[in-house]
Amino acid sequence: MTRAHRLPAVPAAILLACCLAAMAAAQELTLPNQPDSVKFAVIGDMGTGDKPQFDTANELAAYHEKFPFAFVVAVGDNIYGSQDMSKKFELPYKALLDQKVEFYAALGNHDDQNERMYKPFNMGGKKYFTFKKNNVRFFALDSNYMDQAQLDWLEKELAASGSDWKIAFFHHPLYSTGGTHGPSLDLRKQLEPLFIKYDVSVVLAGHEHFYERLKPQNGIAYFISGAGGQLRPGDIHQTDPMAVGYDQDRSFMLMEVAGKQLYFQAVSRSGKTIDKGTIAQLDTHPGKDVVASPGAPKKNQPPAGTPAPPPAK
Repeated sequence: MTRAHRLPAVPAAILLACCLAAMAAAQELTLPNQPDSVKFAVIGDMGTGDKPQFDTANELAAYHEKFPFAFVVAVGDNIYGSQDMSKKFELPYKALLDQKVEFYAALGNHDDQNERMYKPFNMGGKKYFTFKKNNVRFFALDSNYMDQAQLDWLEKELAASGSDWKIAFFHHPLYSTGGTHGPSLDLRKQLEPLFIKYDVSVVLAGHEHFYERLKPQNGIAYFISGAGGQLRPGDIHQTDPMAVGYDQDRSFMLMEVAGKQLYFQAVSRSGKTIDKGTIAQLDTHPGKDVVASPGAPKKNQPPAGTPAPPPAK
């Protein structure tokens, strides 16, 4: 009979050290973490109250220990089903709320309209609103119903902003390679001309239950962060204009604006970095020439510089 070889026992202290080392490697921070920068997180489609939401929230809180972001942008579907704010928001994010981290929410198609009255969402009772952090102006929109009043408000606020960075966030993505939903084309027709005209740099959305970074469109960086609690594995189509996609686990984003640079890092529920990069601030968008300016010719009116017709005889 052949005697089985038994491996030597590994001391518990060594096993613990290896586990801690693996966790530290998984939680690698790639952002510069400068002292006076604007630091925030992005999460969407989160409010399930289930274990994956709690796991993702715990990972987000763990990153907050090394990257002390001051607020979180929530891109919709914040509370699914019954409005159990304790189970689906206050308990999962207790560690962050205890550290006075603020949440700024946009409404998704599964959200109750009354969420705008919920004080921790900082919506001020409004379906769309704006706020400023240092040199960054944020615009929260209600993509469930984009009427003319909201478009007029957005243009007025964009024109008056004067901020170095303009970041818009809402639920339904203008660009997506998702098989279940895909891009919101009508919404894109309404919003993108304003984003180009007024030099919006970054657009954040959810709705698709995965992470996706799109290739820049007319100089604008588009992100989808819709896997804060829900997940739709295998739903990303590896087609243009996708740059990076991840639909294997829940995830969130970290962002940092420092001067003329915006740094981003997308992180999975296990702490794995799934995407990272830098966006440079643009002085003007390359697609601006296709957007009508206030002085653009009216319909059936010849453009400036067109020779005048000869006088009638």
